Amino acid sequence: MKKLIIIPAFNEESNIERTVQAILREAPDFDYVIINDCSTDKTREICEMNGYNIVNLPINLGIGGAVQTGYKYGYENDYDMAVQVDGDGQHDPEFLNLMAEYLVENKLDMVIGSRFIEKKGFQSSKTRRIGIVFFSKLIKILTGQLITDPTSGLRMIGRNAMALFAIDYPRDYPEPESVVAVLRRNMKVAEIPVIMHERQGGVSSISLKKSVYYMIKVTLAMIIERIRKY
Repeated sequence: MKKLIIIPAFNEESNIERTVQAILREAPDFDYVIINDCSTDKTREICEMNGYNIVNLPINLGIGGAVQTGYKYGYENDYDMAVQVDGDGQHDPEFLNLMAEYLVENKLDMVIGSRFIEKKGFQSSKTRRIGIVFFSKLIKILTGQLITDPTSGLRMIGRNAMALFAIDYPRDYPEPESVVAVLRRNMKVAEIPVIMHERQGGVSSISLKKSVYYMIKVTLAMIIERIRKY
């Protein structure tokens, strides 16, 4: 099966080499593509100097647009599954083969790597955990399914979900909303325990002000996603 790793990257000059090296070491049977979201640092130069497989976006699309570009790339190049691995070093590619096996063996459309099943590794900040619990409960109300780590970016999807996301994918903070989009279409979603790491360099784009915006916008978007017709 053809398996693709999508690496969204915005100003990840301090992390991108480490991320790709870990992928080549831990998941050599996966292909990868770096989606450079119009970085203003040396991310593009580092990738091109090392001969990495990279797509350079002409304008900054944000995390949603960057990841959707990766899904579109995967779908149009006939990949059977695709997984997002953030360029900041938080996601450990050691778990990718396990996720792929779980996806295929259980005939799933999405496998989410959850920090909170075994509660090992970096557990995020207290403030963000409050938001994670809120979105987990909201998804349960809207879909009937418990997702313990709805903001996890470490998600692997099959071809059906890839076809959906290549056409329609949330722009800002897309993880919880996209889970609802998959579940409301009766696709199968499950979680497996993973260990995540603290960001290994650079600065997170999510400030306190953006966190408030995130909570309000995503809550409304999830409700609209659940009730809209398709």
